[in-house]
Amino acid sequence: MELVAGCYEQVLFGFSVHPEPKASGDHQKWTPVADFTHHAHTASLSAVAANSRFVVTGSKDETIHIYDMKKKIDHGALVHHNGTITCLKFHGNRHLISGAEDGLICVWDAKKWECLKSIKAHKGHVTFLSIHPSGKLALSVGTDKTLRTWNLVEGRSAFIKNIKQNAHIVEWSPRGEKYVVVILNKIDVYHLDTAAVSGTITNEKRVSSVTFLSESVLAVAGDEEVVRFFDTDSLMCLCEFKAHENRVKDLFSFEIPEHHVIVTASSDGFIKMWKLAQDKKVPPSLLCEVNTNARLTCLGVWLDSVTDTKESLPPAAEPSAVSKEQPKGSKKESGDAVQEEARQSKPNTKKRGLTGVSEKPTKGSGLVAAKKRKVGEILEKKRKKKKIRVMQ
Repeated sequence: MELVAGCYEQVLFGFSVHPEPKASGDHQKWTPVADFTHHAHTASLSAVAANSRFVVTGSKDETIHIYDMKKKIDHGALVHHNGTITCLKFHGNRHLISGAEDGLICVWDAKKWECLKSIKAHKGHVTFLSIHPSGKLALSVGTDKTLRTWNLVEGRSAFIKNIKQNAHIVEWSPRGEKYVVVILNKIDVYHLDTAAVSGTITNEKRVSSVTFLSESVLAVAGDEEVVRFFDTDSLMCLCEFKAHENRVKDLFSFEIPEHHVIVTASSDGFIKMWKLAQDKKVPPSLLCEVNTNARLTCLGVWLDSVTDTKESLPPAAEPSAVSKEQPKGSKKESGDAVQEEARQSKPNTKKRGLTGVSEKPTKGSGLVAAKKRKVGEILEKKRKKKKIRVMQ
């Protein structure tokens, strides 16, 4: 496995992790070994995601870079967005969905690296998005104070829910029976069957990252050194532990045989791996740590053995988002449309891609080699300078 983390210093770090043989009576120690550092972006990194072959990174330089983890080479850049890349999510090995400050959500073919669909999703920035485990629905939040649901089977906007403030995180639970929406230090828990807020968790500081450890346990990191585990049913804090010397910026959890692991990354430069106890009231034990000496911003884990989720899902569970003519979502306060969308998304035998239409790429939105991208940026800057001179 490989820990990957981005930082303010524009670098992507990669550390391969090897479990050491366990001595009798001792705790197993894992050893992180520096594998690579890659300096492809021209601004700080803001998002990272991984599937079984590639790691992708988003940046304030408005580009998405692709790294082939099998060959350990830069695979090129995606240059469709005009604004900081705020979120990147893979669904299986076939599709990548990106969101950015330009208000767009883009659906990418992760084989050919072509933009299948570009959707004007929010009037402001897209701050976060999450794909339902079935691939049938996606949720997004933005700076227009809305929570938006996307029907990925029929290829259309499902509905828009107005929320009182700008949310910066939304996350589905592992089985997709509930989801959380984060506004500052408040975490609203929604249940799919009612699509209404069932309760609110209050963290001490502004929340920076969340990850579900199970259907009912949520790990929460904020602008502090502590990580907390909350029960999303009782809304009680199960345990808390000091993870770092500075604020925790990102969390990631995964399961492998005999281990349930949570990874934390902090502004203090450390990436740490923790083994979770079966009882989530017990704080996790440290497996290993590594100091990058950088101000970390985002975190991911590349697992070489990840299976293609798409292959294990029924046809209807493959995402097939947003048709060419995007209908305006009806504004509903009760939010029961999420429930209806999940129920009505019946299997569709017609072959179609994430866009709900034929998988034709959006013009001018394919893979760009790093050198070509830089040349393009220079030419664009020159054009802008000329325009400014003419205006003056």
